[in-house]
Amino acid sequence: MLQDGKLYIGTSRDPGDANKKGEYLDLKYANRHGLITGATGTGKTVTLQILAEAFSAAGVPVFCSDVKGDLAGLAMAGESKGFLEERAQKIGLDPYGHRATPTVFWDLFGEKGHRVRTTMTEMGPLLLARMMDASEAQEGVLNIAFKIADEHGLPILDLKDLRSLLIYMSEQASALSAIYGNISPQSVGAIQRSLLVLEQQGAEQFFGEPALRIEDLMRTTVDGRGIVNVLAAERLMMNPRLYATFLLWLLSELFEELPEVGDPEKPKLVFFFDEAHLLFSEAPRVLLERVEQVVRLIRSKGVGVYFVTQNPLDVPETVLAQLGNRIQHALRAYTPREQKAVKVAAETFRQNPEFDCFEAITQLGTGEALVSTLEAKGAPSMVERTLIRPPSSRLGPIDDAERRAIMATSPVAGLYDRDVDNESAHEILTARAAQVAAAEEERRRKEVEAETEVQETRRWTLPGFGDNEADDYDARGRKTSGRRAATRSGYQRQTVTETVVKTVARTAANQIGRALVRGILGSLKRGL
Repeated sequence: MLQDGKLYIGTSRDPGDANKKGEYLDLKYANRHGLITGATGTGKTVTLQILAEAFSAAGVPVFCSDVKGDLAGLAMAGESKGFLEERAQKIGLDPYGHRATPTVFWDLFGEKGHRVRTTMTEMGPLLLARMMDASEAQEGVLNIAFKIADEHGLPILDLKDLRSLLIYMSEQASALSAIYGNISPQSVGAIQRSLLVLEQQGAEQFFGEPALRIEDLMRTTVDGRGIVNVLAAERLMMNPRLYATFLLWLLSELFEELPEVGDPEKPKLVFFFDEAHLLFSEAPRVLLERVEQVVRLIRSKGVGVYFVTQNPLDVPETVLAQLGNRIQHALRAYTPREQKAVKVAAETFRQNPEFDCFEAITQLGTGEALVSTLEAKGAPSMVERTLIRPPSSRLGPIDDAERRAIMATSPVAGLYDRDVDNESAHEILTARAAQVAAAEEERRRKEVEAETEVQETRRWTLPGFGDNEADDYDARGRKTSGRRAATRSGYQRQTVTETVVKTVARTAANQIGRALVRGILGSLKRGL
């Protein structure tokens, strides 16, 4: 049932419920993306699991998120169970064995996996605005903040860096607005409140260093199997916007960092985007357009993206049109919207005259799906009603002891588990302010000393008895301020923030040519 260069998904059935043929996903077309849909409890997670196993066995690394804890079972060999053995026998899967899949666990909170972080500088203003649900005016202020940071060497690594920069921008809103555009104190205040909410939701765990390196997601074992990277997302799903933004950032990083490879014989990485509706729900149009662009172009980087969601209507049509490999589990059609979803799903397949797609989608059993994959010349195969093969790894979660043992032997153990607080915008702005304050204090001290010295060296005189009379009275007999006047000047002392902002203003024009470069989704392009 296994073929070179192809991944076995299951066995299709004819109208008489007899085995028809094996259904495969051609590795050559696996980077043309895919869609896995179906109602809750119809078998989407198991389908994701068997695809991850198959890609790993073919030497392709995988990234997926574990929103329920079930996918962690990939790391352990499966156990013999009656219904699994029965399914294997029914579809003709012989031999059917049990085998663990090489797995690395990740977790933004560092509880059920290795810490995964990025910096705000690398994420960029567009995705950060999406995470914060920022208004257009607030997004504009964020863009200005990142522009200032990029041009003037102020790395925004974590929340405190952005706070420090926003405080500085608020204090000098008038001067900076003349250079970069309007900076509304109200918008700055709203962003600061949003940062507080993000902090309370645990976002401070995500922003910082050491930042995740993409190459650590693309490892293979010594025997050539691809490592499956599983993001523990049970707690993360409590903040859906953070979850969706993180996965979108990761997709953006893959797009920006990986070189062009055209159409490889097999993908360099397969990315499963579970709960995909969170990515597109209430997303602004500009973000949707850029996501569409990334999905369209990233296949030439050797990355296959597979969206997993309940309803095909969750994915915009422009993105849906780019998903060549389809696995459709059962949908219900009780409401008008559900009926529309079934109709959309049915119409996207290359029709099979043996059955009606619309009717079949509503009648599929658990672990059964309509399958259509790309075949010769990238054309979609005729849709087939298919029994999905049983997994070789464990079906279900693992316990804490098993998870700790796997993490202890992980190839990235110790690389990301400790926080590093490098010098960044907060420290730089604080140090610059301290230097300016120290210089101002030194100038004031010298001025006071000079004035004191003048007072101490002046001779005591009486009118008409000293040679300083001319100093005290002018030619018309009017009294002057004498030497004391000579010690005064019209110089007005600058405040610390005024000095800093004028320095920024003087260097802005020279720095623009050296600004950092950002990609389609606003994330930082490294190495440029």
